[in-house]
Formats: sequence, structure tokens, C-alpha cells
Amino acid sequence: MSIIESIIERAKANPQRIVLPEGTEERTLRAANRALAESVARLILLGNPEEIMAEAKRLGLNNIDKAEIIDPDNNPDSGKYAQLLFELRKKKGMTMEEAEKLVRDPLYLGCLMIKNGDADGQLAGARNTTGNVLRPALQIIKTAPGITCVSGAMLMITQAAEYGEGGVLVIGDVAVTPAPDAHQLAEIAVCTASTAKAVAGFEQPRVAMLSFSTKGSAKHEVVDKVVEATKIAKEMRPELAIDGELQLDAALVPKVGASKAPGSPIAGHANVLVVPNLEVGNISYKMVERLGHAEAIGPILQGIAKPVNDLSRGCCTDDVYKMIAVTANQAIAAKNNE
Repeated sequence: MSIIESIIERAKANPQRIVLPEGTEERTLRAANRALAESVARLILLGNPEEIMAEAKRLGLNNIDKAEIIDPDNNPDSGKYAQLLFELRKKKGMTMEEAEKLVRDPLYLGCLMIKNGDADGQLAGARNTTGNVLRPALQIIKTAPGITCVSGAMLMITQAAEYGEGGVLVIGDVAVTPAPDAHQLAEIAVCTASTAKAVAGFEQPRVAMLSFSTKGSAKHEVVDKVVEATKIAKEMRPELAIDGELQLDAALVPKVGASKAPGSPIAGHANVLVVPNLEVGNISYKMVERLGHAEAIGPILQGIAKPVNDLSRGCCTDDVYKMIAVTANQAIAAKNNE
């Protein structure tokens, strides 16, 4: 069974309530139709029901009526969610009038449903920017306990079976925080390890904190940041298998790891790679994807108390389908950790 098949099977075994705020968007509807047909999740589509069903009919989609469809403009629970939003944001100056307006925004409504326990996760971004997707998530659901920054991990399925878990690796941060400080980098490491376990199914995430130096081979303030981040991450999660600073070859290749970092529990055997900044992460995963013909799944947003994921506006139907399953896996893990 491939890793994607495993993610989908775990989602099917414990169906989660996933909100799709872009209910009339074609790729979203096509992916939802497939996910509903295969019972991957219990889907909640937000939008005008007549428009959603008309679009489903036009596209020849026969399973959309299995979803729960909620119209943000005619929602009998609007008052309940407006009150919740007002209570959450009144110290920031939000008025009840503003809250009543925002609950008609599908991205806000989805997050309020999650906060209220009426849904387990959200997936959007086929039409909306990352900023628009993240803003209500951070205002309403907020970051997970002990975490201050949101980051994005990428699940990389490569053809190099000798590395990671049969060629599968998880890399973070590739999507959100441009220049993390040492504490944020430690948080990214902890969150990426959790994503590797929850989504990739790694029994033991082995985290390499990457740099251009291995164990003091180079001196620079950016290396010092990685060293400090490694120390903080170990304090945050003493049970986590993590080491750094390591160069990429020392992290992945057993012979190189043994030579450059003798005695390291991670060197040569890493399955989770944490890069020092977003620039490195974004370039690295795209280089592996294009030049190495790897499959990249994500970015998978992490650090939020409950799963909210952001699609690329250039995504395809298959991307949306897979991310529904990924979001469901994160929701299952979030419940298990409560």
C-alpha cells in the first residue's frame, strides 16, 4: 500500500467533518464528489445550495447531495456564530455588527464551526489567498498550546527508496514563516515531527535540523541559530529523536553521517528535514519535485490548534482530494491528543 493509499484508508476508517468553504469552485466540487463517493470524509460545503447543486449537475457529479450544504447568507445558526466571534474578538475592538457581517464570509464561518465543535477541519485556497485562509484561522482557532507560529510541511514522495521511509520524507517550513528565530525554528521542528506522525504515519519521526555546517564544521550566526533551535526543541519534546546542526548529506546518507557526525542518533537516518528558513525550504522542495521527479503533497499547515489547510490557487482536482484526506488525518490526530 502506498503512503497516499494509507492516508486515505486512515481517513475512511474514522470519517471527519471537513469544511470546504469554496463550495461552488469546480476543482473543489470534483474532489468533494470523489471523496463523498469513497467515504473519505463527511464534507460540509459552504455556499448557496441552488448554485452548488446546479454546478454539480452541470459537471455531472452525482454524490454532492451526500454533503451537508450550508448557505452563509441564510444560516439559522448565524446568530450563535456571530456571538461566538464577538466574544473571541471584542477585546480587539470587534463590534457585534462586524461579527454579524463576518459570519457570512465562508472562511470565517468554517473556522467558527470548528471552534464551536461543529466541524473538525477546513480546506480552502483554490480561490482565496493564503492570507485570507489563515486570517480567520488565527483569529478564531488560534495556534496550538505552546506554539506561537504557523508553518507548512511538505510530504515528499521520492524515487530514492534508500532515504527517509522508503523514499518518503517530510520537510518544513516550506510555506509560511520567512525567517524564523531559534524558538520559532524549534516549534517548526516539533510541529513537523507531529505532521510526519499524523499524516505520513511515521512511527518514529527522526528530525534533522539542517544547515550548511555539521557539528561545528562552519562558524556563523545562522549556524548558531540552528544549534540553539535544536536545544530548544529537545527541551520542548525530550522524547523526540532530533539532532543538528547537520548538512543534508550527513542527515540522509549513513556513510556520510557516520563520518561527519559519529555517535549521532539521527545522522544518516533522518526522515524529517527542518530547514533554517523559508527561502531554503521553498526552493528545496521544488527542486526535488522537478529535478528528482518527486511527488509533493502539501503544504500541510501546522501549528494551528485544529487543522486548517491552504490550497494553491493553481491546484488540480487530485490535489484537493488528497488534501481532504490529509486534513482528516490531522483532525484524527488532534482528537487523539486532546
